[in-house]
Amino acid sequence: MKKIILTGGGTAGHVTPNLALLPALKEHGYDIRYIGSYNGIEKKLIENAGIPYDGISSGKLRRYFDLKNFSDPFRVIKGYAEALRLLKKHKPDVVFSKGGFVAVPVVLAAKHYKIPTIIHESDITPGLANKLCIPSARKVCCNFPETLSYLPEDKALLTGSPIREELLKGDRLSGLQFTHLSPDRPVILVIGGSLGSVKVNTAVRNILPRILERFQVIHICGKEHLEDSLIGTPGYVQYEYVDKPLKHLFAAADLVISRAGANSICELLALRKPNLLIPLSAAASRGDQILNAKSFEKQGFSAVLEEENLSDDTLLQAIDALYAQRENYIQAMEQTELNNAVETIVSLIDSCTGSSSDASA
Repeated sequence: MKKIILTGGGTAGHVTPNLALLPALKEHGYDIRYIGSYNGIEKKLIENAGIPYDGISSGKLRRYFDLKNFSDPFRVIKGYAEALRLLKKHKPDVVFSKGGFVAVPVVLAAKHYKIPTIIHESDITPGLANKLCIPSARKVCCNFPETLSYLPEDKALLTGSPIREELLKGDRLSGLQFTHLSPDRPVILVIGGSLGSVKVNTAVRNILPRILERFQVIHICGKEHLEDSLIGTPGYVQYEYVDKPLKHLFAAADLVISRAGANSICELLALRKPNLLIPLSAAASRGDQILNAKSFEKQGFSAVLEEENLSDDTLLQAIDALYAQRENYIQAMEQTELNNAVETIVSLIDSCTGSSSDASA
């Protein structure tokens, strides 16, 4: 049996694309294991999927001053030694990395044993962890055309992001029944990311009475961000987190308001959902969400409202404009060729194990 080790962690965005690959990898006959951090978010997600999991020590390599900069290099060295031991024990034919700092020791250990590695970069510009891994990789997959210019020409491949197949199987009626909303009025789904977004939550709630004049709202606001005073508001439902019913909520939505994390917006593209992106500001990040959003705006997939310009009036205007032009956004998304990321990436993985003659090696 062919053996593959998946790695990546730190945020849900470094794990969900790996989860999306699992059914196809199993179909192709792979024995699958996962290497992540001892107690990162990836541990629970992967163990819930029934995949054997090994934890290693992980440290973050920061470009700014922090006292942990003195101790984390030792954690990375320890993680590398642990990764060497695990790869020697499990003898995988190939490694697939979704990024995050826990992946760095695994990719470097794979290079030591001459195990082919494929990397996936979600954002337009590679993060520091993937920059460290790219020299050791055979191929680097990416989501955006702009990313190709940041990668070695002989390694770069535009694939899009692997999307969980279950998300594509949502049912609008089931979503409306779950939320107790009406089928007679359009629905806006608001998602602030896995931890929620205080600024997006606040902005939506500030103009909620005006939004509810025309729309209904499903608000996934993040852990501990429920607003008790709004419970029972007609046409408005809020949840801290939604798991299995999420596919039905997407199906019920006519518009989506979202942050601009790469995996999230690729899901919106696959679902053909007209969307308003409010990217995390450059002051609070390395600016990758702003670049992601601008790329989708340029391709006609998304409307964008930058956080610095977010106000009651600009948000309401953006929602109205998006709804009026929703068919144009749907048409643009239907023309994309990035529809088979799972198939493309698994074929690439097959090529590394010599089990696919027609995949590019």
